[in-house]
Order: sequence, then structure tokens, then C-alpha cells
Amino acid sequence: MATDYDLNTVSREDAGTSHSRRMRREGMVPAVVYGAGKDSVSVSISHNELLKKLNNEAFLNSILTIAVDGKEESVLIKDIQVHPARRQVMHLDLQRVRSDVAIKVSIPLAFINDDIAVGVKLGGGTVTPLMNEVEISCLPKDLPERLEVDVEALELDDMLYLEDIVLPEGVEISLLTQEEPANEPIVAVRLLQIQEEEPEVVELAEGEEGEEGVDAAADGEEGSESSESEGESEDSKEE
Repeated sequence: MATDYDLNTVSREDAGTSHSRRMRREGMVPAVVYGAGKDSVSVSISHNELLKKLNNEAFLNSILTIAVDGKEESVLIKDIQVHPARRQVMHLDLQRVRSDVAIKVSIPLAFINDDIAVGVKLGGGTVTPLMNEVEISCLPKDLPERLEVDVEALELDDMLYLEDIVLPEGVEISLLTQEEPANEPIVAVRLLQIQEEEPEVVELAEGEEGEEGVDAAADGEEGSESSESEGESEDSKEE
């Protein structure tokens, strides 16, 4: 199951772009907490604390415990905005979760035993992931950090599909439970396609070919004139 993380928050009343900029300069990240039939609450979070937590990949898909106005609440990160040019979190959306209500979360797929897969060892193939994460539905207490997929038995050109994933109890894959289920492929073993390099074709710049042709024609005319001159000279000698 996913690890629960504590995240310290501070309530804030001010809002707006200028206030958010000031908070970021002070090392804080603006965030909003919403959902579960309650009013939205604006909070701020220490940027340094958040970065440390983000070093753990599972943090983004885990249940977080925060304290708002002295009261603990369970939340999920529904949206995270980061700066396009530097490692800075700009804003967080935190959605409240209830212990008795199922949540939908995208979690990573972890392909194990890929180095000893049959198609790799005997067929010279490569394990090729076709899907890196999948959306699941479950109660908060059943939320896994990831879904492991064992690919050891895969031979060359074999595939595994969503239905092949061994799910923990209480966990469902959204694509398989929707009105029209979609059993998508998630991983395959394939041969790497090595593209042969085509011979380089050197194209002459415009005019070069014509100049060579003119030079060749000129050489031919000179040769012809020379031959004619030699012939006339021989005729003169005979006379």
C-alpha cells in the first residue's frame, strides 16, 4: 500500500497574483484545498519541505495528511504546477479524500524481471513498455504505490495487456470497468529495428554539371580540330 505522508501547511487569507509572488519569494508554495463537500481553503507550504518529499516518486500518488486550522485532513495532489525553466513548484491543488469513498489515481507500472525475460535471453529482444502508468480506482486505504508486472515469461513478440495485471484486493483499473472496456497492451518483447545507413548522394550545385559538359565538348572540338590539322599536314607532305 502507498505510504502516508505528513505535509505542514499554513492557512492564508490573502489571494491574488501579487500575494502568490510574495509567498514564493519567501520560500513558500501557494496551494488550495478543496472537495468532499467542504469550502475551499487557501494554504501555503514550505518549498524546501515539498522538494524533499518530491524526491520520492511515490509521493505524487500517495495520501497526504495535512493540518488546516488545527484539523487534520487527508488529501491527494490533483495538480502541480512547476516553473518551466527551474526546479520550482509554483502551485498545488489538493483534493480532500474520504475513507469511505473510492478515489481515482494514476499510478506507475513497474516491469520486473525484464533482464531475464525469455524473449530477451533466448530471442535477443528488448522489453518495450507501451504504457508507463494506469488509472486505478480504490478506497484510500487500498491505494498501492505502483503496480508490478512480471515479464519473465514473455517470449519474442509476446505482449501483456491490462487484464494481465495482478491487482491488489480492492483495486480496479478504470479502462477495464468503463462502459466500453479497453484492454490495452502495456508491454511487449520486440527485436530492435536497426536502420541501415543509405549511401550518401552528392548533388552537384546548379550549373556545375553544365560547365563540365561544356568543358568536355570544348575538349572534343579541340581534339577534332587537331586531328583535321594533322590530316591536312599529311596531305601536304604526300603532294
